[in-house]
Amino acid sequence: MNSTTDTLKKTLQSELPDMLRDREEQAAHFQRMHEEIMAQTKKIDRSIGALGARWGLQSERTFRNALAGILEQYFGVQVMHINDFDNSGEVFGRPDQIEIDVVITNGVLLLLELKSSIDKAGMYSFERKARFYERRHERTANRLIVISPMVEPKAQKVAETLGIEIYSDAEDLVAELKNS
Repeated sequence: MNSTTDTLKKTLQSELPDMLRDREEQAAHFQRMHEEIMAQTKKIDRSIGALGARWGLQSERTFRNALAGILEQYFGVQVMHINDFDNSGEVFGRPDQIEIDVVITNGVLLLLELKSSIDKAGMYSFERKARFYERRHERTANRLIVISPMVEPKAQKVAETLGIEIYSDAEDLVAELKNS
């Protein structure tokens, strides 16, 4: 029994360095594979994000055009997509293009923000764009309205504080305009 134990010890001692080297090579190979997978995952995440952003912009434009068409054709409402340039940088802190949607019905001025999603910063940005429009065009908006299917909870609180109405369903807005 002692000779078997000694033989086993000698075999393990002679093979242990090879086993440890194999284990280190496996660990290094696993690490390289993990890094490659993570790099591919980041690439896929960026691609999905870019597709989502593009989809959001196209959806906003499509929705804006549809809403304008419906309001103008069936409700006699004037709808304009305004592009002004903010030379002084009052909206974004630097000179930039300012886009805002304007609806005029029976002398009532509505300023709209149509977004595929909106967060707290987006809500503040809309309020600054609305005030910029009011100063530039010397007309006070009767209502500020955000239309978006995805409104973050913090953005809802900001909207309440700033007096901005939120609609997550376009039919709600059309029904309300019809009743005004």
